[in-house]
Amino acid sequence: MKKGNGKGDELMASNYIRFDWAMKRLLRNKANFAVLEGFLTTLLNEKIVIQKLLESESNQEDEFDKYNRVDMLAENSKGELILIEVQNNNEYAYFQRMLFGTSKLVTEYINRGEGYDKVRKVYSVNIVYFSLGSGKDIVYHGKTEFRGIHQGDVLELTPFQKQTFKVDSVSQLYPEYYILKVNDFNQVARSPLEEWIYYMNTGDIPDSATAPGLDEARQRLKLDKMTKEELNAYYRHLDNIVILRDNIYTERAEGRAEGRAEGLMEGRMEEKREMVHNMKSLNIPLDTISQVTGLSIEEIKSL
Repeated sequence: MKKGNGKGDELMASNYIRFDWAMKRLLRNKANFAVLEGFLTTLLNEKIVIQKLLESESNQEDEFDKYNRVDMLAENSKGELILIEVQNNNEYAYFQRMLFGTSKLVTEYINRGEGYDKVRKVYSVNIVYFSLGSGKDIVYHGKTEFRGIHQGDVLELTPFQKQTFKVDSVSQLYPEYYILKVNDFNQVARSPLEEWIYYMNTGDIPDSATAPGLDEARQRLKLDKMTKEELNAYYRHLDNIVILRDNIYTERAEGRAEGRAEGLMEGRMEEKREMVHNMKSLNIPLDTISQVTGLSIEEIKSL
């Protein structure tokens, strides 16, 4: 899927199926797990084997989410939970949404009466097609650690805890978050992870790409393998994505225009404040200042 950079630029079909559609329709098939496993192996930097896909209250789809987002909950061979979410539309409270999703999983996947040592490790993988937060990177990783406020040291596990929980640090017990801001990637892919981000952003997989899972994607995510009905549904999906992106660009443009107008008004008001201050210092009557500035006597007195 190639795309332009301007408002309303359409997604043009490449040879491969867009990643969020693949998550909805294809990657849920066990025969295609290798694609998802390759991506997660590349991102988490460890071999990931998906045992099964799960349903959760956190990843139920409603009508609003039909084109706006898609997510998938997987369990790996270590019993850890991996929530993968693709978000197309701007959402100002998305950071809180990430927190809510992982919190729900922590409580959903522990049985009543079980000890806290049974709490599952959760990875939250977020692929966002909008500008989230303010930062220069395209991939962010968040984890929990406890640092001393006096000594600055990181609180560590005891040898017994390491042996019992089979981890090396406290942060490995807590949910970890990954954010991939794929729309911000506009360069040549130089690493396996960048090759994946390039595919997510453009829909293309260069012949030179060797990241785990992309070879399987080449074989399994081709458009020419879809039926006519599937293609029609897929292109309707792309049309809706274009509409969503057009809305985002429109909101940004309107926001910039409003900001410029507010800035201009504030600038003019600041000029009037300075003018009033100077005229007051010269003991010019308030009614004269009012006639010159257009401000009321009460406004002038308050400045």
